[in-house]
Amino acid sequence: MARGEWKRVSQRRPCPVCGRSDWCLYAGPDDAPTAAICARVERDRRAGEAGWFHRLRDDDRRAVRSVVVRGTQRPQATPVLDFGLFARECAERLQPQELQPLAGSLGLSVRSLQRLQVGWSATHRAFTFPMCDPARRVLGVRLRMASGHKLAVKGGREGLFVPIDLDIDDRLLVTEGPTDCAALLDLGFCAVGRPSCSGGVRLLIELVQAQRPAELVIVADGDAPGQRGAENLAAVLVAYSRAVRVITPPSGIKDSREWKRRGATAADVAAVIDVAPVRRLGIRTKVGRL
Repeated sequence: MARGEWKRVSQRRPCPVCGRSDWCLYAGPDDAPTAAICARVERDRRAGEAGWFHRLRDDDRRAVRSVVVRGTQRPQATPVLDFGLFARECAERLQPQELQPLAGSLGLSVRSLQRLQVGWSATHRAFTFPMCDPARRVLGVRLRMASGHKLAVKGGREGLFVPIDLDIDDRLLVTEGPTDCAALLDLGFCAVGRPSCSGGVRLLIELVQAQRPAELVIVADGDAPGQRGAENLAAVLVAYSRAVRVITPPSGIKDSREWKRRGATAADVAAVIDVAPVRRLGIRTKVGRL
């Protein structure tokens, strides 16, 4: 496209790709753009530092060149996505009835997913799960495709899956992932999810230091990585909590969500917790261990 044909998006003419009114560019008629350079939605072709090129109409066969910087103007830096705003908009866009199919397929309630601020991204065609720090600032967004495949929005960081109404009482359960967390929320427990079987350690330390629960319960997945990750986390958190326990669903059950789907009640989970040994920080002296 010839120089000067790119126009900046606005409130009146938002980006035809992401629908936002800033950062992006478009070319062609205002009411029927032929191409766009979107700063948010990635494609296989970049247009310099401005974003990714999107062809919108097949009748435009002209070569696309990167945005030309004139005079002393510096190239635009690739903008950083406001993950908090993005997650909030995705959650507000998703109506409870639209969340029901996902909840039903996972064996969870709509309410527990809403507490984790699950939303929908039309751009990614995926459900969104915000990842937060202990103050609930959104650090990144996990995506769950219709196929069940999981990705993350580029540019974010891993965080914890924290319910919006988190109110830690005496006991906090830590799960692997958001859907296991949602399952335990459904059973009435106070729970947060870590991003993986080995992730979120620093953020969990910060959460424990800020909230000071009387007891931490790490709910491990039944596979070997889940078991190792839970043991490693427990070895760290005993330095920050008065009591740490590690539990695993009964044999043959993969994780907390499957445990709930098979009929587990809050009493069943509490019974497993109560018989699990308490891990406490030991202090070695010349005489022995205290």
